[in-house]
Amino acid sequence: MQTRDLPVPVDARHFEDYPPGAVVHYGPIAVDEHAVIAFGRQFDPQPFHVDAQRAAAGPFGGLIASGWHTAGLMMRLLVDHYLPRSAGLGSPGIDELRWLAPVRPGDSLSVRITVIEARPSRSKPDRGLVRSQIEVLNQRDEPVMTLQAMTLMRCRSSASASAIAAPAASA
Repeated sequence: MQTRDLPVPVDARHFEDYPPGAVVHYGPIAVDEHAVIAFGRQFDPQPFHVDAQRAAAGPFGGLIASGWHTAGLMMRLLVDHYLPRSAGLGSPGIDELRWLAPVRPGDSLSVRITVIEARPSRSKPDRGLVRSQIEVLNQRDEPVMTLQAMTLMRCRSSASASAIAAPAASA
């Protein structure tokens, strides 16, 4: 089931509010040419990120955002709309990061997030791990970046975390 948002506001979310199978969509966020060049100059100074003239003659036919800039824009959407504000405990990492298509100045990005796993911690009953499939989409709904993210979150209670995980464990 795809929705625009989870039923619990981001300020009140905990582990229990991320049921496996939930699909949400956030955005858009604009890709600004000045920001593309500034990010490129500071962190990824390849010609196709920092010099419009050289980029036009390069492999992408124009200026494109660094993949890491795209990841930063995605992260902004996650922090603003998806990750729990008071129950978030950070991330042990991401898997399967792929940049699928160039992101250009003037593009408008959004994210489609699918909760693929939510399991309580075996050693710390006050928290759980949520694994999410994240697709970054351009204004034409074309995927430009994908990854799987893991997020540690506090539970409202250890009993409710165990109850949520039970259906997934039997599947």
